[in-house]
Amino acid sequence: MSPHSIAVVIPVFRGECTLTKIVEEVLAIGAPSRSSAGTHYEIREVVLVHDCGPDRSDLVIRELCEKYEKVSAVWLTRNFGQHAATMAGIAATGSDWVVTLDEDGQFNPRHIPQLLDTAIAESAIVVYARPSNRLPHSVCRNALTEVNKRFLAPLFVGRRFVEFSSFRLILGEIARSMSAYAGYGTYLDVVLSWLTDRRATTKVEYRGEKRDRSGYSFRALLQHFGRMIITGGTRPLRIVSLIGILSAVCGVSLAAAVVFRRLAYGYPAGFASVFVILLILSGVTLVAVGVLAEYIGAISRVSQGRPLYATWSDPANSPLRRDDSR
Repeated sequence: MSPHSIAVVIPVFRGECTLTKIVEEVLAIGAPSRSSAGTHYEIREVVLVHDCGPDRSDLVIRELCEKYEKVSAVWLTRNFGQHAATMAGIAATGSDWVVTLDEDGQFNPRHIPQLLDTAIAESAIVVYARPSNRLPHSVCRNALTEVNKRFLAPLFVGRRFVEFSSFRLILGEIARSMSAYAGYGTYLDVVLSWLTDRRATTKVEYRGEKRDRSGYSFRALLQHFGRMIITGGTRPLRIVSLIGILSAVCGVSLAAAVVFRRLAYGYPAGFASVFVILLILSGVTLVAVGVLAEYIGAISRVSQGRPLYATWSDPANSPLRRDDSR
């Protein structure tokens, strides 16, 4: 039988110093071979998605495309973000499986056969890499990641959305179907959770980033989390509704207590209790309005037909760069 074909998709934002090493590591295991479990595989495609970062990643991408036959490029018209870039790269693949990999060198490509073995053994459509060691980030970032994965994501999105990582293996048909219909602002792993329950994880050792500064600032991480919550479904609205109900019940109980103390003991009602109730209810109302505004904004962007991403040919060969003076 023919080997399992694998396409590796790498979104590139700040990969000038790290991308060449990662691609070489991928191609080093790309020839037809067998995994430790005996699975016959071959890496047939390496798709680099240029997400219009601030460095000279475009030059590195062109050099790699010229040097290696398996390497191809997708050029975005502007910076759309990691998830949109990953979707654009997935849409350009044609292999049996798709592996998504970061540009920073944190994930070792030699673990790709291990992900494939897990998918075959557990009949999984999606396999996530889970760290077997402490994440090579700051203590603060690691703590926020754990809170997000262990508490916030299950609370706002659901228990099915607990383990996720940007180092993942996806069945090719499912991956391309996802990239074809996913709308603007969607969170890739949330979309995958909508498509299948056949997910698995495998432990791999994470490496430290091979660059001086992470591509994710604190603000970018917050935006990342917000997009996950908004695109994860209506659970936040239900939580806000529940808080509103509990607040209303507390308000009625406090009001009843004030009336009883007034009638039974003649205590003055005072303004303190009124202010407390108003603060609670107004706070809940503002939170509810904010959440609704985010949902309305997301619906508006989708209804306007705003694309998830847009691609074009290599900017270096576009008519914008043509010199007609010669």
